[in-house]
Amino acid sequence: MAASDAERAQQQVDEIEALSSIYGDDWCVVDEDEKIYCIKISDCLDQPKWTLCLQVILPPGYPTAEPPIYQLNAPWLRGQDYTELANSLEEIYVQNLGESILYLWVEKIREVLVEKAQSSDPEPDIKKTTEEVDEDDGDDFLLDYQPIQEHQIKMLNYMTSESQEDEELPPIHHGNPITDRRSTFQAHLAPVVTTRQVKRVLEKLYENKKIASATHNIYAYRIYCEDKQTFLQDCEDDGETAAGGRLLHLMQILNVQNVLVVVSRWYGGILLGPDRFKHINNCARNVLVE
Repeated sequence: MAASDAERAQQQVDEIEALSSIYGDDWCVVDEDEKIYCIKISDCLDQPKWTLCLQVILPPGYPTAEPPIYQLNAPWLRGQDYTELANSLEEIYVQNLGESILYLWVEKIREVLVEKAQSSDPEPDIKKTTEEVDEDDGDDFLLDYQPIQEHQIKMLNYMTSESQEDEELPPIHHGNPITDRRSTFQAHLAPVVTTRQVKRVLEKLYENKKIASATHNIYAYRIYCEDKQTFLQDCEDDGETAAGGRLLHLMQILNVQNVLVVVSRWYGGILLGPDRFKHINNCARNVLVE
């Protein structure tokens, strides 16, 4: 007898509860209503070399009638590696039709990462590029970007003087998320008057595992320097080509100052094309207006 919707929903709830207790901080709810979850998987706990984020969406028919919709996010995962891993996951699904399979998927991915760590594969190149490239962007935009968490904070370290170590953390406001075709966008805003505060806010945001697991964290800030009558401003795409510059441009048009805006995007596996810029700007505009 086929499982009813209520039975399937209960199976999903049970599986989610089990996974969240097994994986603790590595398990993250991206969107409860849309049933979007993210699991961070690595080859070992102490000093992971290979890490991957498995993002899954549980459709109403899962587990008895439909497979989970998934996205594998890792800067190094391309071509043959991606295909082989995807095939392994499809195989597990087929061998366990009707069963809850997320645990099996996570452990299979971990096995692959452990094998990579033990083999002679060079460590992953952590550069990251956007997964969407617009036809009209031209080749000049196709630069490699390192993930923001390490790279950008290091850069800000050079710019901020140690004497400001104890500078207080400004309040951070979180805007309402926008979801389109399984991609979710959310803006965060903080008043800032020094680059040290920018760094503190970014560090604070990345302590939130949901924000840290975003595919892209795009940001821009504008600080007005009274003494020089000029603006100190900068932006970061975090792999979403040209998005940081567009965000900064929006802030210039709205003539905002002494503010940092970060827009997180969780990519849901469907390319949005130029619409993604519209969502990034709308998120940012809404949080600025609020």
